[in-house]
Amino acid sequence: MRLSQKLSIGLLALILASVTSLVSAQAWPNKPVKIVVPFPPGGASDASGRVYAQFLSEKFGQSFIVENRAGAGGEIGAEAVAKSPPDGYTFLLGALGSHSIHAAMPSQKPAYDFATAFACISMTSSTPMVLAVNSSVPAKNVQELIALAKAQPNKLSFGSAGAGTPQQMAGELFKAMTNTQLLHIPYKGSGPAVADLLGGQIDMVFDTMPALLPHVSTGKIRLLGVTSAKRAPSLPDLATIQEQGVAGYEVSNAYALLAPAGTSPEIVNRLSREVQVLSKTPEVISTFKKQGSEALGTTPEETCRLLKDEMAKWANVVKRSSSVLN
Repeated sequence: MRLSQKLSIGLLALILASVTSLVSAQAWPNKPVKIVVPFPPGGASDASGRVYAQFLSEKFGQSFIVENRAGAGGEIGAEAVAKSPPDGYTFLLGALGSHSIHAAMPSQKPAYDFATAFACISMTSSTPMVLAVNSSVPAKNVQELIALAKAQPNKLSFGSAGAGTPQQMAGELFKAMTNTQLLHIPYKGSGPAVADLLGGQIDMVFDTMPALLPHVSTGKIRLLGVTSAKRAPSLPDLATIQEQGVAGYEVSNAYALLAPAGTSPEIVNRLSREVQVLSKTPEVISTFKKQGSEALGTTPEETCRLLKDEMAKWANVVKRSSSVLN
């Protein structure tokens, strides 16, 4: 067979493969699609997954089903998706903060490479945390809290949902950026930490709004600031920590839709476009606002950039915070 014939056959095979891939992507989805949420039902990531699953099911005329695969701080579900076939029928509703933190911690490194194991599709939502203190703490704002912490190193305690959680890392970042020393008290979840905050056993927490807002009316806690870059829609009168003088401080529980690496770009881009459109609809915006969250929609490129930024930020915090590593 002459070289020109071999080249022609090779080119034809490449064209046929491309056409087959395109036709397959256009036919997608032709069976139920699974969105793995690597946390228990009822949390912010679960809520985000279920909101989009509902609307995507309506949009595509095919079921998008949320499957909760909790354990190991979100890593059991994430690893399962990372090792799934990249056929467009298994996705991860990942928590960028948690996964990035684990990737940076030697003691919690997952059995996959978070930076390369997934194809980025779109951000779905963001939930800020709130810095709250027990009402007995005399600080009325963030700067007063910083002054109090500097005057009494390691006397003020902050609780978290556990070692290596976003709640702890929000405190570690605060310590690093304000040059303060706070005593970290890890708990087995937000519930016990908030309970001890209410009881005065600890002085402060960085936690989600759903965990804290029901207790504000008791008068036992005081909200000092939100951790996101801009004010939370559900708490428009509460200034951010940035606004109160800690320039660059930003922590949000950001969630993204991810696919196993190697998933067809046609499917990735199509799904990303739909999430972006849905994130701007009044129904989705209103649903997330009621939960104290913000609906988001981003291109695959923007999503990957945010993922890399999150990994770099937490790797730096882990490196600077010896208490996280011990």
